Amino acid sequence: MKKSLLLLVFVSFSFHVFAQDKKMAEECFKKADYKCAEEQYSKLADKEQIRKIQSEYYNNLGTAQRRLGKTESAFKSYDNALKTNPMSVSVYENLASLYSQKGDKRRALDYIEKGLKVDDKSTDLYLTRSKIYESQEKKDLAKKDLNQILSFAPDNIFAKTGLANLKKNNGELEDALKDYNQLIAEKPESLLYNGRADVYLKMRKNKDALADVNKALAIDPKFAQSYVTKALILFNTAKPKEACENLDKAVKYGYEKAILADYYTKCDRK
Repeated sequence: MKKSLLLLVFVSFSFHVFAQDKKMAEECFKKADYKCAEEQYSKLADKEQIRKIQSEYYNNLGTAQRRLGKTESAFKSYDNALKTNPMSVSVYENLASLYSQKGDKRRALDYIEKGLKVDDKSTDLYLTRSKIYESQEKKDLAKKDLNQILSFAPDNIFAKTGLANLKKNNGELEDALKDYNQLIAEKPESLLYNGRADVYLKMRKNKDALADVNKALAIDPKFAQSYVTKALILFNTAKPKEACENLDKAVKYGYEKAILADYYTKCDRK
């Protein structure tokens, strides 16, 4: 009886410690303290015995490392996540996205295909593949993937903006602007204001672009992409110091600094 009671106390204590560690990891991530998140998720992944949960910890660990610019460590963590749970679609999404970012489109497409076999309604996988197809000048395939998302998620804002962006990147700026005007009229969200700001930027309408990106940030002050867009507008209007401050904010809220390397060359940090 005494031994059973001690075992129960030990289990209860261990569960409490695990819960506290998990809470701390989540709080670190929410505060964009990715170094802290990396440390906590690493501990959790090492201690966890349930493989499905362990996979989630490795997956979160990889994302924290990715935000810290530790690409090789992120790949290793994602690989560990996939080994512990080969049915985790979120890991396929992260691997596809990271390989695409690093320029290995073939491997990215391979992980997308594998991920879609697990979940053929993963919007992130279709979105990533759409961007890859667009970069490969396969615009019809890119459009097909975005429309595929809308076939099962008709209100998906990322697919709708993706279609508008296809027009924008193809130089059809007036048509893209009409699409964004309609989308904003239906649902004024930060993502849409940011997208329209980018259209205005390409049309050299810096004043309109700045007004829209400020609306985006008023709605969501932690929207990293909007800080990048704002930085580009400020570079265009000969305000490099403010532009670089906005790049720093983008990184603070999760944008990977390596992607912004070319823009940072315009920043004098001596």
